[in-house]
Amino acid sequence: MSVTPITELNSRARDIFRVVVESYLGTGAPVGSRTISKLAGLNLSPASIRNVMQDLEELGLLAAPHTSAGRMPTESGLRLFVDGMMQTAEPSAEDRRAIEARLSDGGPIEEALSAATLALSGLSACAGIVMVPKREPVMRQFGFVPLSRNQALAVLVGEDGSVENRVVDLPDNVTPSALNEAANYMSARLSGLTLGEARLRLRAELDADRAAINGAARELVERGIAIWSSDMENRPVLIVRGQANLIDETASADLERVRQLLDELEGKQEISRLLESALAGTATKIFIGSENKLFSLSGSSVIAAPYRGGDGRVLGVVGVIGPTRLNYARVIPMVDFTAQTLSRLMR
Repeated sequence: MSVTPITELNSRARDIFRVVVESYLGTGAPVGSRTISKLAGLNLSPASIRNVMQDLEELGLLAAPHTSAGRMPTESGLRLFVDGMMQTAEPSAEDRRAIEARLSDGGPIEEALSAATLALSGLSACAGIVMVPKREPVMRQFGFVPLSRNQALAVLVGEDGSVENRVVDLPDNVTPSALNEAANYMSARLSGLTLGEARLRLRAELDADRAAINGAARELVERGIAIWSSDMENRPVLIVRGQANLIDETASADLERVRQLLDELEGKQEISRLLESALAGTATKIFIGSENKLFSLSGSSVIAAPYRGGDGRVLGVVGVIGPTRLNYARVIPMVDFTAQTLSRLMR
């Protein structure tokens, strides 16, 4: 998309353009010249304003939904505003507290990621999204902690320091020594492998009867690997919360756009591919409308920022998706702060 440089607009055009965009983002309605002329500080007649708005329309920055209506920014206009004119600041203290409160409860990482989407959805009135790239941790250590006669907590510690805890059903009459035997075997023979690699090695050794483990301990090893592998395979790649926020008071005027957007959210694989482009970034990325093929019909915007683990590697992407009429100045810092907070939790 070719966007007119901000330097090509004179001060009068920039002032009027800013008023149109900020008014549209606040109300969702086109802005007329008479409304603009009443604003203090411009000292321009409606006729002069109409002439400037016509020039902005010819540059592709404004458009009129119909002949007698006022003007609203095009996607090119929104891009110019976001990149060249908008001023962002830190999230408000209230927004920061709301995000930190959602993410401070502890628990499995999946719960933190889900909480992040709920926080962003609630604060932005959009749908919150988090992408978790599928990856298998390299395993370092294993353990089994008895919970009852029939269950134990299977503990997996990854090379990156991550800890995965899962409850596993015990075979009949398992002794504490069998739990230790299973954990020692796994740590000695499977450390340094991914779950997929461990599954293959375990199967090969059991089939060849080379595994130095028997009976209940052998069954424990198989159950532990199976439950971890199943969880990893079924772990959501994309978490979406707050789709209902997309059906607001303006939705009735554009039901087809909303339906298309909800359909796009159902196709999580396509959105995941879009978000993957934010994985390599160091800052928040903004996708506006048809800049991306996925949203060419629904006219939606995505704001996404990467979050990182303790070693600095990007682990995933967090953000929001909604109509192009977003409060970009508020939502962009909010998404960035959520990504930073998630990064601190991952350390």
